[in-house]
Amino acid sequence: MIESKQIWNGRVLPEWVDYNGHLNDAYYALIFSRSLDALMDEIGLDEEGRKANAYTIFTLEAHIKYLKEAHENEELHTNVTVLNKDEKRMHLWFEMKNEENTTVATSEQMVMGMDQISGRPAPFPDTVDVRINQFPRLPKENWPTGANTLMGIREKK
Repeated sequence: MIESKQIWNGRVLPEWVDYNGHLNDAYYALIFSRSLDALMDEIGLDEEGRKANAYTIFTLEAHIKYLKEAHENEELHTNVTVLNKDEKRMHLWFEMKNEENTTVATSEQMVMGMDQISGRPAPFPDTVDVRINQFPRLPKENWPTGANTLMGIREKK
């Protein structure tokens, strides 16, 4: 079982449903983006925190895996785990789950802290760093299956 923290919840809106009758892939990305925003709020980088610290977070890379369809009005929530962290970056694992707690999709993200005055990467402000360190974190040997994997066509032997 992955130790994680619930960070976002909501429902699949009608305008998010595509011609196949389920959540369009772009809206999976939107939900994971909103999940990162919610994480930022929790670590003290909400609107007020971004202004006070002149600091924000940029996404460097994101990889979504679509595992199950989600349908109109379905209730979803996302959980986050910090896989790794250094002074200015976080390697994050988000899981989107439905009401039955079945994983619908995952998003692995690498994000970086940015000084908004210089426009350059910078270490997390101390108060933010303390809050990040309160989030669940896993040693590499306990990372979820699928984390840090390459994408490609698997050749048949």
